[in-house]
Amino acid sequence: QVQLVESGGGLVQAGGSLRLSCAASGRTFNRNAMGWFRRAPGKEREFVARFIWAGTSYADSVKGRFTISRDNAKNMVYLQMNSLKPEDTAVYYCAADLTSSGGANYWGQGTQVTVSS
Repeated sequence: QVQLVESGGGLVQAGGSLRLSCAASGRTFNRNAMGWFRRAPGKEREFVARFIWAGTSYADSVKGRFTISRDNAKNMVYLQMNSLKPEDTAVYYCAADLTSSGGANYWGQGTQVTVSS
């Protein structure tokens, strides 16, 4: 059974940093099959970051501030978030087996990130 478990969320002041972790179990995913999404209050879920063949891809809103990385040996994916802004407040989800329609077949339970101004 595939499980994705996120951790590392919390409350941080604007300008601060957080590092989210995602532990994948039950299956080993191809590098390009994993990413991060988020859902802000009252908004649709949106793409944040993912691996692609050429490297990595980021939403314009987080480019230059967030970094996705992976530890294959531990089957872990990370999201380093720097220079956080109040508009980054959301539930962040680890996703695996990403689809061509912009979604994923596997989702974690989410971890709350709250950025205060």
